Amino acid sequence: MDDRMFRRAMGKFATGVTVVTTEFQGEVKGMTANAFMSVSLDPKLVVVSIGHKARMHDIVKQTGKFAVNILRRDQEELSRLFAGQLKEERPVSFEWVNGHPLLPEALANILCNVHSAHVAGDHTLYFGEVTDIIMKDEPGDPLLFFEGQYRSIGQ
Repeated sequence: MDDRMFRRAMGKFATGVTVVTTEFQGEVKGMTANAFMSVSLDPKLVVVSIGHKARMHDIVKQTGKFAVNILRRDQEELSRLFAGQLKEERPVSFEWVNGHPLLPEALANILCNVHSAHVAGDHTLYFGEVTDIIMKDEPGDPLLFFEGQYRSIGQ
C-alpha cells in the first residue's frame, strides 16, 4: 500500500479534535491533535501522538507538561488556528490553572505531566499523567474529524 491509501484508510476512523497546549519560555504554544486517547485509570494516563517535525514535539519534551483541550463543535476556527491553517493569526484568550494555559470554552481540559515518551516511527507518543481535569457544566457537542473534514454529531 502507498502512503495515500494508508491515510485514506485512517481517515475512515472518526476522531474528536483537541488542542494540546503548554507554556514555554513565557509564551503559550499549542497544536491541533486528533491522535489522542485515554490509556489507564490507575494511574490516570492519556496519550497524544506528536510528529517529530512538529514544533510541539521538542517543546513538550522540554516542558514536561501539557494540557489537552477537547474542542466543541463550534470551535473549528480554533482547531484551524492551532493547525496553522488560517491566513491570519488572531488573539486567543487562555485561562491559567496550575501553570497550564487552557482554552476556557473547551468541553474539557485535561492537565498532564509527561509520564513517559515512546518513539513510534515518525512520531513520539507522549503519555501524560493526569493531574487535574476541568469541565464546565455547559452542554455541548464535540468537534469531530472524519475523511479529512470537520464534522459534528448527526452529520
